[in-house]
Amino acid sequence: QIQLQEFGGGLVQAGDSLTLSCGIVTGCAMGWFRQAPGKEREVVAVISWSGTKTYFSDSVKGRFTISTDNFRELVNLQMNSLKPEDTAVYYCAASLRDLPTAMRDYDYWGQGTQVTVSS
Repeated sequence: QIQLQEFGGGLVQAGDSLTLSCGIVTGCAMGWFRQAPGKEREVVAVISWSGTKTYFSDSVKGRFTISTDNFRELVNLQMNSLKPEDTAVYYCAASLRDLPTAMRDYDYWGQGTQVTVSS
C-alpha cells in the first residue's frame, strides 16, 4: 500500500505564499485536494503524469500553480495570494487516470497537512 506524505503546511497571513510538496507516484497523475471545517473535500489542482496537462479549480485559478520536480520526485503546489478562505487541510493524492478531478478516481492518499491563513 502506497502512503503519500505532504510537506509544507503552516500558518501564514493573507497575501502570503506557501508551497506544499508531496512525493510523486510513478505513472500517476498527482492531485491536491483540500477540506475546510464543515465542508466537503474538494479538488484544488491536478497534474498529469506527463506534466503536460493541468487542472485548477475556479477558486484558485491564477493564484496556485502545480508542478513536478522530477529530480527530487516531488509534486509541488505553489500557493500565492493566499486568502483566509484557503484555510483547510490539504491532501495529496495519486491516480492511475489521466487528469482526474473526482475523489473516487484517486488510488492513493496522504494524511493531509494544515494550511491556515489569517486575515
